[in-house]
Amino acid sequence: MDRNLFAGLLAALAAAVIGSAWQLVSRHGVTTTLGPMELALMRYGIPALLLAPLWFGKKRRIAPKASRVALVLLVVGGGLPFGLLVLAGAQWAPASHMGIFMAGSLPLFTAIGARLHKGQKVEGIRLAGLACIAIGMALFAAGSFRGGSLDWRGDLLFLTAAMLWAVHSLAFAHCGLTPLQGAAFVNGWSALLLLPVLSTVGAPRLLSAPWPDVALQAATQGVVAGLLGLVVYMVAVVRLGAPRASLSAALVPVLTTLGAAACMNEPVTGAVLLALALVVPGIVLASGAVRWRAKEA
Repeated sequence: MDRNLFAGLLAALAAAVIGSAWQLVSRHGVTTTLGPMELALMRYGIPALLLAPLWFGKKRRIAPKASRVALVLLVVGGGLPFGLLVLAGAQWAPASHMGIFMAGSLPLFTAIGARLHKGQKVEGIRLAGLACIAIGMALFAAGSFRGGSLDWRGDLLFLTAAMLWAVHSLAFAHCGLTPLQGAAFVNGWSALLLLPVLSTVGAPRLLSAPWPDVALQAATQGVVAGLLGLVVYMVAVVRLGAPRASLSAALVPVLTTLGAAACMNEPVTGAVLLALALVVPGIVLASGAVRWRAKEA
């Protein structure tokens, strides 16, 4: 196997595992001792500090040549707006919903973005995959409105966040930054954008929460997801392209659902299993991986 291809696949796998872990820890955080603002502060503040040398060091290496529009979309799609939507949605909907709606809708939004930006057509098996995803999420979403459930609020925020992440992926593919530079750029600007928000609403639970909870979130939000997760996903985009990198999303719903059942006692209902049965194969088919592998052979 080509080394470039292998590195891309490995990065995509790492991104899926990290993405699922971030979803689980975020759901735990906002339903126990911390809130979205506290998690956002750690999610963007810690990696911004760790990557500060790329901005202010003697060998400053960030010199983006992309258009301002692309750089703005890079931050909006993968930075603070994206993070706040996910963290707010995690307060209202279970972790399994986060995995299904965010990971499932990512190929849909990526395909739409590629169509609008590059005129790329989706045909054949990829179109069938997108149809499976749409049907699976539609059936699953219908359950969010039954019995007076308010899960739909979180589901809607997850869908919006997935749309932003698709924009982020497409913007990064054209911004001319390395993965490490991209992570520094996104986290640095997100931390700056967070300052006026914090000055208004603050992060009142940060000092009152138990220190083990704060330590867990600082490590997961700031280092694992905020730094490592962003870098490995950008590596996957560079090596595989945005549509193929989105294949990593196929593992996220399964990992998140199993993790939520094991660690948070979330029930694995028939509706969840039906959604997974449609969304996960749909992600694989929509990514173009089946046709792509045939060409590699």
